[in-house]
Amino acid sequence: MHSALPSHSGLAHSTRSLQDTIPGRIILCIAASLFVAVCAHVSLPLPFTPVPITLQTFAVVLVGMILGPTAGFSALLLYLAEGAVGLPVFSPQGPLGIARLIGPTAGFLFSYPLAAAIAGAIVRVESFGASKFARGVIAGVAASVIIFAMGAGWLAQFAHLSSAAAWHVAIAPFLPGDAIKIVASAGIFSSFARWKRA
Repeated sequence: MHSALPSHSGLAHSTRSLQDTIPGRIILCIAASLFVAVCAHVSLPLPFTPVPITLQTFAVVLVGMILGPTAGFSALLLYLAEGAVGLPVFSPQGPLGIARLIGPTAGFLFSYPLAAAIAGAIVRVESFGASKFARGVIAGVAASVIIFAMGAGWLAQFAHLSSAAAWHVAIAPFLPGDAIKIVASAGIFSSFARWKRA
């Protein structure tokens, strides 16, 4: 008796097929933008900074790794567009709509498409014999550098902060959590890549 559920290889084939068609890529980009939105709402505000702790950056890096540079970039552009028109996709701390894209955390938001593209490109460079997990860690670090540089740079200009002050309110408190998110996203990406090959 055959199971009504699709086989493991059938699911992997369906996923690959979805990425090979334009409608499929659109569906994946929409789903990815919604995934980032859900992770943005897992949020913890901090009293000394306008930047909350969220799972948003984890989602950005993972989307880039799994979808690749072009689709990852597109998914995060869609995410910003959804937020700009007032959909509740950003973290709950702060205003809705275009006001968030000109506020103190806008630099982080604008970094997301580029960070996803960088992460997606790096994990696809098969060199130096690095494993998929190792490439995922490198990709996560590179994407995080982009996110922190743009986020802290914008906040420093917005709030007229010194470099030291920007470090203390926009980078340093988030580094331990970011390390965990990088390792988690690399692990999920490497597991997903093995599943697709099966």
